[in-house]
Amino acid sequence: MDSDPASDLTGERKQVRVWGDGCYDMVHFGHANALRQAKAMGDYLIVGVHTDEEISKHKGPPVFTQQERYKMVRAIKWVDEVIEGAPYVTTIETLDKYNCDFCVHGDDITMTADGVDTYHIVKAAKRYKECKRTEGVSTTDLVGRMLLMTRQHQQVGDAEYLVERGHSDSLGTDASARSPWTGVTQFLPTTQKIMQFSSGLTPKASDKIVYVAGAFDLFHVGHLDFLEKARQEGDFLIVGLHTDPVVNRYKGANYPIMNLHERVLSVLACKYVSEVVIGAPYSVTADLMDQLKVNLVCHGLSEIMPDADGSDPYAEPKRRSKFKLLDSGNDMTTQRIVERIIEHRLEYEVRNKLKEKKEKAAFAAYMKAKAEGHTDIGQIKGE
Repeated sequence: MDSDPASDLTGERKQVRVWGDGCYDMVHFGHANALRQAKAMGDYLIVGVHTDEEISKHKGPPVFTQQERYKMVRAIKWVDEVIEGAPYVTTIETLDKYNCDFCVHGDDITMTADGVDTYHIVKAAKRYKECKRTEGVSTTDLVGRMLLMTRQHQQVGDAEYLVERGHSDSLGTDASARSPWTGVTQFLPTTQKIMQFSSGLTPKASDKIVYVAGAFDLFHVGHLDFLEKARQEGDFLIVGLHTDPVVNRYKGANYPIMNLHERVLSVLACKYVSEVVIGAPYSVTADLMDQLKVNLVCHGLSEIMPDADGSDPYAEPKRRSKFKLLDSGNDMTTQRIVERIIEHRLEYEVRNKLKEKKEKAAFAAYMKAKAEGHTDIGQIKGE
């Protein structure tokens, strides 16, 4: 009987170590889904995150700092270890240094400033595997929503639960601003996707259940630090997510930037979160607390907006003496992220145009090489 290549000399199964890397700027559920798929290909997932300097050189200015991006990736439930300052081009030396069997990346094109496939080395060495890119979300798309201040990504009323496919705007408004990568389709929610992200855990009878609620829009380090504090208050953390119309009522303008379905997956990917209530009521009711067996309701130090009728949304948990304000120690807000984008609008518009130009050229070169029968096409430049 042939030996198992995944086993060592003792016959025990060898741990399969997987490498993934990227910018992970404005970490969203698309990033999380790629890492979920990568982890499923092995046992231990190591994620390399590039520095601000490397990203600026090859792609354009990142929205978040490297320290913020390191923290966000560490909080994704499928990530076992984060390597800070990973090289932009993935090498065999990097895989060997961290004892990784192979590298995993999505089925989109990633290139250096010179238009070279960043994974050409590991592809040539047959130490590269591909996972499915998540349709309907990208950092570029989210930046575009903020710059254009559109509301087409939001779903209102009955339409909130429809799954129609349609383009969301990129950083420009004409046809040249769209591409297979930057002009993405709207995310299609399915119960299967939610199940893949869910922990599937149920609270034990002895667990102290903590409940928090909010928009959790553009899931960021401020949310992350708050959820970590909330999780420390008990054993099982439930997050209630408000619907798009409710968020728009108390936030106004273009908010939420991400629709309900997108926000659900972003929160579910966080390792501190046990369960999510989709479309939670704005006021924390007696029914909600009783049904979920909530022991404590928490809120951050941000202003609490009254409900539509002017009432205190936390009146019931306060009446039960089960309400607590938490100081996360982080003053990051979704509004501050939008301000960062607006402040550097021209830089991001240039970044997007350059990215699209490179992608179109590389894709054309890829298809030409494929048609000509070339097998090693990892080093093809898009010029």
